Parts: sequence; C-alpha cells; structure tokens
Amino acid sequence: MNLTLKIWRQKDSRSKGRFETYHMENISPEMSFLEMLDALNQKLIKEGNDPVAFDHDCREGICGSCGIYINGHPHGPVSGITTCHLSMRYFNDGDTLWVEPWRAKPFPVIKDLIVDRSAFDRIQIAGGFISVDTGSAPEANSIPVRKQNADMAFDAAICIGCGACVAACKNASAMLFVSAKISQFALLPQGRPEAKERVRAMVEKMDELGFGNCSNTGACEAECPKKIKIANIARLNREYYKAY
Repeated sequence: MNLTLKIWRQKDSRSKGRFETYHMENISPEMSFLEMLDALNQKLIKEGNDPVAFDHDCREGICGSCGIYINGHPHGPVSGITTCHLSMRYFNDGDTLWVEPWRAKPFPVIKDLIVDRSAFDRIQIAGGFISVDTGSAPEANSIPVRKQNADMAFDAAICIGCGACVAACKNASAMLFVSAKISQFALLPQGRPEAKERVRAMVEKMDELGFGNCSNTGACEAECPKKIKIANIARLNREYYKAY
C-alpha cells in the first residue's frame, strides 16, 4: 500500500505550523495507524530529519492519548475506536491522509501532533472528592443501587478523557467529557453528598479554561471512541440547575 501523508508540523505552541508531505511505500494493511507513523519516523531518522512527534502510551484503546485528527475525524474515519486501534486496512492504496492535532484553544500544541490536554485534569481536580466511610470497609450490598443507574454510571465512567469530543465540536465544547464525569457520580448514592459543589466547580472551571458552549449538533457523540451518550449532557444541565 502506497500513501501520501499531509502531516502538521509545528515546533511548539509559539511557532507557526504547516503541513508537510511525506510519501510512504509498502505499508502493510495489518499495521495500525501508529505503527505506520513509527515506520515513517524510522525513515525520517535514517534520512537525518526530525521525526514526527505524536502522543501514545498504552496502544490498547484505554488511555486516549493517541488522539489525532485524520481526514477530518478525531481518531480517524472509523467510529468507536481510538487511533491506536485504527488499522491501515481501512484505507486504500494511493490515498492521501491529512493528519492534524486537536484544534481547540484549551488544547495548545506542544509539538507536531501532541497537544496539552491537562485542562481536562484541572476540570476533574475542581470536582473534588466523594464522601466515604473512614472506618472499616462497608458490606458490599449495604448500599442498594438500581441496576439501570449502575449501568448508566458505568457507561459514563468509561470516558477516557481523550478530547475527541472537544476536537469534533465546532465550539470546542467539553460538555460531553464533563457530563460523563458528573453522571458517573450523580447516578450513584456515593456521589450525592457533594453533588451540588461538584457540578458548580467543574462547570465553572470548564468555562474558565475557555471551552465553548454545547453546539447541540451531536458531533461529540458521533466521534467519541467510547460512545459516550449526549444524554449525559442533559443530566449535567439538570444537576447544574438543581445546584442553584
């Protein structure tokens, strides 16, 4: 498989970026997208050129740090997977691939395809802790939770904080991420004692960091690799209204 890569290169957040063109030959369809970038970097290093900087860690679809904009889609054109799980078999011989970092003011470019997503960490930190018993461990079944609520809380908790929702939103909104983190606690009794303080603090921090308002287009859900539902945004709004 032969490909033309248009990759965003940027020295740091203060430098002006640009697309550079690379030609890759004999790419195996069995490679992952990140393995293809590894092969490109090996080629660049052998030629004495600066390799493309991109973020990755687990390469198991768990951490979300591999997030890259590919042909107009966060994590690439295949739904429900992260970039590290994107196989080259989804592309065709002769394709041109445009590869960019996330585009959002709160996610400044560090270098090339790497962005600073610590804004998400600051939002979570603002949410604080949940109340727990400080004595002996409670009986596992002493706090009854409706199965429907437990399932919805789990579905929200699988958010990996990759930032695809922000990258997909025309307003660079973090509402899907924040709503997932709010929902996973709001649906369980353990999260109720600090519910009002949590939602106020997280929404205020989200606004302070420069994320936009929800566009209501649903692009965040469509591009989320973990399929977090926008129903969580409605729950976030209800929790926020109740907090005042």
